Amino acid sequence: MPTATAPTWDLEPGVELIVDGQQWRVESCLPHLGRVTLIGDEGAPWKVSLSELIHRPDCRRSTRTRKDLPAASRGRQPKAMADLLPAQQEHVMRRLDHIREVETGYRSGDPQAALPHEPLPQYDPEATTLTQRRLAKVAELRRAATLDPVLAKSLALYKVSLRTLVRWDVGRRKLGPIGLSDDRWLREATGHRITPELREALFAVRDESLRRAKLTARARERLIHQYVRETFGDGVEIPGYDVLRTVWREWFGSSGGRQRYARSAALAQKYGTGRHVVVHRPGQVVALDTTVLPVKVLEDVFGDPVSVHLTLALDVYTHSIVAFRLSLVSDSSIDVAMVLRDMMMPLPMRPDWGEDMEWAYPGIPGMVVADFAGYDVAGLPFFAPETVTTDHGSVYRNHHLVEVQRVIGANIKPSRVLRPTDKKTVERAFGAIQSLLFSLLLGYQGVDTADRGVDPEADACLTVAEMEHVIATWVVKVWQNRRFDSYAPSWDPGGDHSPNSLFAASMAQGGFALQIPSPDLYYQLLPTHRVMIHGKRGVKIKNLWYNG
Repeated sequence: MPTATAPTWDLEPGVELIVDGQQWRVESCLPHLGRVTLIGDEGAPWKVSLSELIHRPDCRRSTRTRKDLPAASRGRQPKAMADLLPAQQEHVMRRLDHIREVETGYRSGDPQAALPHEPLPQYDPEATTLTQRRLAKVAELRRAATLDPVLAKSLALYKVSLRTLVRWDVGRRKLGPIGLSDDRWLREATGHRITPELREALFAVRDESLRRAKLTARARERLIHQYVRETFGDGVEIPGYDVLRTVWREWFGSSGGRQRYARSAALAQKYGTGRHVVVHRPGQVVALDTTVLPVKVLEDVFGDPVSVHLTLALDVYTHSIVAFRLSLVSDSSIDVAMVLRDMMMPLPMRPDWGEDMEWAYPGIPGMVVADFAGYDVAGLPFFAPETVTTDHGSVYRNHHLVEVQRVIGANIKPSRVLRPTDKKTVERAFGAIQSLLFSLLLGYQGVDTADRGVDPEADACLTVAEMEHVIATWVVKVWQNRRFDSYAPSWDPGGDHSPNSLFAASMAQGGFALQIPSPDLYYQLLPTHRVMIHGKRGVKIKNLWYNG
């Protein structure tokens, strides 16, 4: 199965990297063994695996040895249009128009948007060569310099030569419109060199500030000065406050978060629990969570309004809601087991569902899936999960779920402590469903007590079964076909994708295992209770005797 991995670098010897704020140079790289040897500023070697190095969030290419950047951009941030003033951006776009006219004969670069006089005879691609068109453009710019001296001086039109147009064209092809800018328009590179003594002080203060209460930048500056004086004496030069604050932000990130979250993130990075996981196929990671439904429902047609709990299973790769369950009381291990079973079983069509909600994924006809399942199947993915991410509730850590994990062959792993990003997809899905569906239903309670209606209990009109049907219909018809806004795949970030289209693309790339569990799986996932059989009275379960 093809996998989508993180972008790789050309780690040839001599390439420089920045890892955790420190400069490293590649000494050797063995791609077939997946090993890289780095040399630091102090000369100490560091042997690390290629996968771990690429997926480290604090590792990036140093611009000093990047061959795809011009010499003026090495050792600093690559230039972009945002670095230019508005007047300079207008100059770049004027240069771009001239380059387009030289290349295609049209200022816009598109014959469909040609001006009435285009193409001019000296710029006609069918009658002239590229060199002839460039020489004609040089002559035109020289004439324009005599007509408008002020504009010619700002754009240096009188200095444009054939070599200048070639350089502009090469820069545009390599970097886009910013390649037409003059490097002298950019801000001069300002930098600072961190000595080994200052680096040791920075990391020492970082370790101490994690154990203490939250400190301000001024307090950290005083601690850095104190550490340098006590350890190395008064001969070490220390930069000013602004430089230290900038270095601290580049190396350790912003200090705007809570102190306990910063401590947990540092521990996760230190002990290797914060490694980046690349999800590249459906079912690889499924996020599972439970919340109180923000809509009051009825127990039955003549029942009282109650609150129910919604358990949701979301596939992290496709963002498909593969299973959900409503329960009158807080979810138990049986509810979680049934949700896991539902995501492995194809969803049957319901009487009021139309043909647009049937199975329509390419590669496997709906008739084949219906023959395997024994009924018409709706357009919702189903698969055997590999890893299920949950919170730390007791319902996910009992003996029954351990047995369910063994039966279905999945890994049920809780998220890391104080790391809410592990289940951010399902948390965000709850908010999206609330704004797109629940807020439009009668009986909606709002986000808190201050935003509630006068009497949401009296507005409740849907029973639990009707609410389950409404959610199932909305998931299959709306959610699965809803266009992504910020969750587009890395291989096509600008395309129109939905959970259904991503699942179809994964089927086309790696195929689909049509495995439908047998009906016996329902009984295998139920908890087992061992009871004593009485010879005359039968068995006693919860103070009731059963014989037969």
